Amino acid sequence: MSYTLNCSILLTELPLLQRAEAAKQAGFDSVEFWWPFDEAVPSDKQVDDFVASLGNAGVQLDGLNFFAGNMPAGDRGLVSWVGRETEFKANIQAVIAIAEATGCKAFNALYGNRHDGVSAQAQDELALENLVAAAQGVAAIGGTILIEPVSGTESYPLKTAAQALEVVDAVKAQDAENIALLADFYHLAVNGDDVAALIETHAKDFGHIQIADAPGRGAPGTGNLPLQQWISRSIELGYTGKVALEYKQDAATAFNWLAAANASA
Repeated sequence: MSYTLNCSILLTELPLLQRAEAAKQAGFDSVEFWWPFDEAVPSDKQVDDFVASLGNAGVQLDGLNFFAGNMPAGDRGLVSWVGRETEFKANIQAVIAIAEATGCKAFNALYGNRHDGVSAQAQDELALENLVAAAQGVAAIGGTILIEPVSGTESYPLKTAAQALEVVDAVKAQDAENIALLADFYHLAVNGDDVAALIETHAKDFGHIQIADAPGRGAPGTGNLPLQQWISRSIELGYTGKVALEYKQDAATAFNWLAAANASA
């Protein structure tokens, strides 16, 4: 099993620029981050320092989110956010610059919440335009856009795999083929999706897998989801990517389950 460590939800006891090294010390050669800056277009120094932290640690950046707004305040993406079109387009170029420096190929574009005063149709039309632009932008570096159903935010409109796949299909219909479902087993399960059935029909087309257990969004084994069974079946049916650890747990105990699993393998 090839895992990648999400350093925006794990190792948060450490400053951002120390997390890649901590991931390496924990045994990981691959990491992913949500957008690691407070703005859509960071300074050159901010980007250089971030890229250097990865290189110095000797880890590969295998996943990066587009700027999603103020996540702690509840924002969940600019893709469908009418009024922030220029900001999102500028962020595409910032993402590409980091990808060129790191070799990252997978980019999660959080769709964005519904906003009062703007119709769902207008938001969806903007989202399609923005996602096509993002897909075209990262195509030049061999990148793939990821679309993720999310739980815990009522105003976020993509809660099921079917809703996310509808967006994926709409973008592909615009001749932008480099877009795929991000199958976060935690979000899907919490939102009531039949994860096992989804795997049977779509595993080979997953752009990425992320995991956390439920309830609680902790490490595997802290809840009741059959995560290892779902991962194994996805691989049997053609999934070839990494599995991202995107759960909430203190650094001291976050990887105990993995050590035990490796010992019994």
